[in-house]
Amino acid sequence: MKQYLLSVYDGSGSGPSTARTQEEMRAFMGRVIALEEEMDRAGVFVFGGALHGPDASTVVKGGTGLDKVTTDGPFVEAKEHIGGFYVINAEDLDAAMAWAEKVVEAIDHDIEVRPFRATGRLADH
Repeated sequence: MKQYLLSVYDGSGSGPSTARTQEEMRAFMGRVIALEEEMDRAGVFVFGGALHGPDASTVVKGGTGLDKVTTDGPFVEAKEHIGGFYVINAEDLDAAMAWAEKVVEAIDHDIEVRPFRATGRLADH
């Protein structure tokens, strides 16, 4: 079984709950919970989550042996950014794409699918 990263692209320019009424947010979360429960029942869900907007991020710069510099940002110049993600188990790319289509239906955002290769401790699980 392979793992795939389903990246959720948010084009709103800010966080995942932008401009939603309380009722719309409740309906959105209902679709997300139903999708994640379906992923659990199918045995494909590894982990996932939503990200705060790019304005909440911090960057650590520098390589081996260099002084590390921490800055606010990135200050995204593009309107589109990653708003969340899922890591799933799938037999192949076609199966991962089928789950990506379900995510698109649930959250109405574009999804990028990439093979995921765990490193370090996660690779042992």
